[in-house]
Amino acid sequence: MTLARQHSALAQAYDGITRVVAELDDAGLQRPTRRRGWLVADLLFHVLCDAQRALVTLASPADGPPDVDDVSYWRSFPPGGDGDGARHAWWARRSAAAFERPSGVVRIWSDTAPAAVRAAAAADPDGCVTTQGHVLRVPDFLATLTTEAVIHHLDLVLDLPDAPPPGPLATRVAVATMDGLVSDDTVRPAGWDDAEYLLKAAGRERLTDRDRQELGEAAGWFPLVG
Repeated sequence: MTLARQHSALAQAYDGITRVVAELDDAGLQRPTRRRGWLVADLLFHVLCDAQRALVTLASPADGPPDVDDVSYWRSFPPGGDGDGARHAWWARRSAAAFERPSGVVRIWSDTAPAAVRAAAAADPDGCVTTQGHVLRVPDFLATLTTEAVIHHLDLVLDLPDAPPPGPLATRVAVATMDGLVSDDTVRPAGWDDAEYLLKAAGRERLTDRDRQELGEAAGWFPLVG
């Protein structure tokens, strides 16, 4: 996608999360998510850290060439978790709990997410940036943010049945990322919609026996991201 399309996808992804959390009271922000042990406020704080990282990254131009793109970037973070991931999870939960009320996280998110989107719109479409030890083209960096936001949107709504789903353009970016992480001849099971595909690709839902039969050898690739 062009920078304009990736920017639109990121705006849609972040707006989708805002629409999920904006009207929640403190009790709603303490509902469980698909990330075991994480409440809605905890996971929102984690995504807030991504938006803050976006502001830093977009202000940190780098010389090319890029060493990863929007797909290969994810191979640096294999699913299954590690010590750093566990430490971050513990830190995020404690940080979210430090607010006087869970709604404090929503207020900061509501200021930071639009700022990240505005920074993305102003970025050099042909430029590169550096983040988490990698150099990426700006559109590819925005795609990584969108993919993570869409997956976490699905995480957030586990116990919020009336919450809106992620937007269609943002979802297409996340789906394209997952498609890129499997072999070209992999055929997605016919019964999967985009949400089920993303949840299973991210390890939030287990593959069924039928899934494994339809995926064949590609089943061994799952989960694709952590």
